[in-house]
Amino acid sequence: MNMLLTTSEKTAAMLEQPLVIIVDDDDGVRMALKELMESVGLEAACFSSAQELAKVRLCERPGCIVLDVRLPGISGLDFHCQLASTGIDKPVVFLTGHGDISMSVQAMKAGAIDFLTKPVRDQTLLDAVMIGIARDVENRSVAQVTKIYVDRFNSLTPRERQVFRGVANGQANKQIAYDLGISEITVKLHRTNTMRKMRVTSIGDAVRAWEAIPQTTRDRGVN
Repeated sequence: MNMLLTTSEKTAAMLEQPLVIIVDDDDGVRMALKELMESVGLEAACFSSAQELAKVRLCERPGCIVLDVRLPGISGLDFHCQLASTGIDKPVVFLTGHGDISMSVQAMKAGAIDFLTKPVRDQTLLDAVMIGIARDVENRSVAQVTKIYVDRFNSLTPRERQVFRGVANGQANKQIAYDLGISEITVKLHRTNTMRKMRVTSIGDAVRAWEAIPQTTRDRGVN
C-alpha cells in the first residue's frame, strides 16, 4: 500500500537510514569503498580528512565510520578519541595500510569494531561495517529510551522523586514515609502521581525505569 508522507515524515525516515561514513585521503580508495557499500544497498558519504567530516553533522544518522589511521592533520586514532570525548559514540572500523600491533591494541581499547589492514577482503570489511551499524542502532534505541525516562523523571516534583526512589528500591509505603518524615497517606498520594507521570503500572516497570535513568540524574534529582 502506498502512503503519502509529509516533508517532516520523509526527513525523519531519511535520518533513520543507515549511513556509512568513509574517511580516507586516497581518492581511489574512497571511491572503491563507496561503490562497495552501495553494491549491498548501503548509502555512503566520503571525506578526505577528519577535519572535513567534523564540519558536517552526519553522525546523527545510524551507521558507522570506516576510518583510515593515517590522515592529513588529525590522525584516525586521535579523531576517534575526539569523537568519544564529545559524546559521539559512533562505531568505528579502522582500515589502514600502515598498521601495527600497538595501533591495533589502542584502537580496540578505545572501542573500535575492528582494525583491518589494506588490502582487505570485501566481505571482511562488510561484515565489520554491518556489526557497527547493528551496534549503533542498538545504542541509539537505548539512548532514546533513556531520554524518555529522564524527561519523565524531570517532570516529577522533588518529593515525588524521593518517593519514586523508594518504590524502585522495593520499599513499602510505611518505610518510605518513615525515611522521609511524612505520613503514609501523603506517600500514597505521591506514589500515585509518580506512577502516572512515569507511565509505569507495576513495581517491575518502576525498577526498569529507575535503572534506565543515569546515576548522575538520579542523584541530582533526589538529593
